[in-house]
Amino acid sequence: MNRIKEVLKDKGISQTWLAEKMDKSYPTINEYARNKRQPSLEDLYKIAEILQVNAKDLLVDSENKIGK
Repeated sequence: MNRIKEVLKDKGISQTWLAEKMDKSYPTINEYARNKRQPSLEDLYKIAEILQVNAKDLLVDSENKIGK
């Protein structure tokens, strides 16, 4: 599971924009965002760099800790 969709929404960035920056197709990014497909580690780090977040933030919601 990833949080790509949530991070894009929080930053006001479209999936289309990310697809262009990643040189990937929109359907690929959309599958990542809907958790229908997981990005490779290389792509995950590239997404994090483009969105200017820590890669961990794309995987774990630091505000919703286990046991809350």
